[in-house]
Amino acid sequence: MGYNVSDANSYLVITGGGIEDVKICKKAWVWSWQKHTRISISPFDFEITLQAMTIEKLQFSLPAVFTIGPEDQMDALCKYAKILTGRGANNANKASNEATPTGRNHVQDIVKGIIEGETRVIVSGMTMEEIFKERQVFKTKVIENVQSELNQFGLKIYNANVKELQDTAGSEYFKFLSRKAHEGASNQAKIDVANAQMIGNIGEAEKRGKTRQEISKIDAATAVLETQRKSEKAKADAELTETQTRLNMGINLANIQATRQAEAKDAELQRDVETKRAEMELERRRATDLVHAKINREAAQQKADAAFYTDNKTADALLYKQQQDAEAKFLTINKTADANLYSRQKDAEAGYLRSVREADAAFYAAKKEAEGVAEKAKAYEQLSKVLGGPQGLLQYMMLQDNTYEKLALANAKAVNGLQPKITVWNTGAAAGSGEGEDQVVGPIRNILQSLPPLLTTINEQTGIAPPGWLAKMGEGSGSGSQALEVKAKGKGLTNGNIPSHQGGK
Repeated sequence: MGYNVSDANSYLVITGGGIEDVKICKKAWVWSWQKHTRISISPFDFEITLQAMTIEKLQFSLPAVFTIGPEDQMDALCKYAKILTGRGANNANKASNEATPTGRNHVQDIVKGIIEGETRVIVSGMTMEEIFKERQVFKTKVIENVQSELNQFGLKIYNANVKELQDTAGSEYFKFLSRKAHEGASNQAKIDVANAQMIGNIGEAEKRGKTRQEISKIDAATAVLETQRKSEKAKADAELTETQTRLNMGINLANIQATRQAEAKDAELQRDVETKRAEMELERRRATDLVHAKINREAAQQKADAAFYTDNKTADALLYKQQQDAEAKFLTINKTADANLYSRQKDAEAGYLRSVREADAAFYAAKKEAEGVAEKAKAYEQLSKVLGGPQGLLQYMMLQDNTYEKLALANAKAVNGLQPKITVWNTGAAAGSGEGEDQVVGPIRNILQSLPPLLTTINEQTGIAPPGWLAKMGEGSGSGSQALEVKAKGKGLTNGNIPSHQGGK
């Protein structure tokens, strides 16, 4: 029993009498019927190296460092204290007043299992390129998924650092990828150096060529100017010499040939004038003919262009009309074919439905007929049981269809013209002493008296005996006729050999 105070980075966890569940506080009185321990909320670091596989079935090693500790909230501390404390703590730690990371190894094992499971789930749905390019997204997903699992233990991720991916044993993926990047950078550097050298050499050659071109242009311009100056000087000297010569000739010949030269000069000038005039006229006529020829050529060309344009447009119009006619004909044929196809389809569907309906009707009729026959067979079976068997049913049906009368008629026709045996039965009132009988029994007696002659005649002529429940045939005397015994309910009437029976031929 005593007053206990925890450190700044720890809490007291008290259980026992007077406490419903768990009490977490910084300081409290602890009585003898209570127990207490200290839990530290200081986060701890641990490193893991995870073996994972991407969606491309590439294995790699993922080293990471996580900083995890109990969350400084009462609900989280209660979860942490009830679930994760007490494991791995010895008696010495319980007796000491210092807060210890109780069950720290157990917590690390749980966190490691959660991180490995969630990380493998995330990595299995990503490619290696996505993991490289979206490192922050990958890290965020891992933290969110792991944190959602750690909430049930009251733990919190304070920091997560995912290191560089590494090759697993027997894999050289990252090694070759690094070599590829290195070789690509080296080759690109060589290409950049060669491009820079090429640009420098080309620029230098261009500058040299432009320098030579400018020098050549200046030298050529200078030479041209010098030649022009020399030509102008020579021309000026020639003109001066010619002028001096003409002056001298004029002075020397002025006095001697003044008249001749004047006349010759006049004739020469006149000739030159005529020559110039003729040349002018010739040039004028040539120009006129040339203008007319150009005009005619241009007019002919315009006419030809107009005719060509007209023919071209006519051909285009004819081609367009033919195309439209062909398209209209094609559409007409297509629509007609579609209509015929649709009509055939509908006829086929109607024929199919008609055949199906007829088949269904025939099947239904046959089914009903079969059912009727089956019901009739059942009724005949029940009737056969009532009539004493198949023989009784057969005789009953023969009576129903008047088979006996038909057979008698057929036999009569068969023996027509012969001398058949005729049996006469007298069943009238004179046959017995009916005068004194009761009038109620008379109709029944008359019915019973009418049966023996009929049944005896059928038996004698066809050999068919009546059923046992109706009458019993016995051996007679004399002419070989049989005695008939008819049984009837009521008064027990029995009719044996009737005295009024007469036989004749």
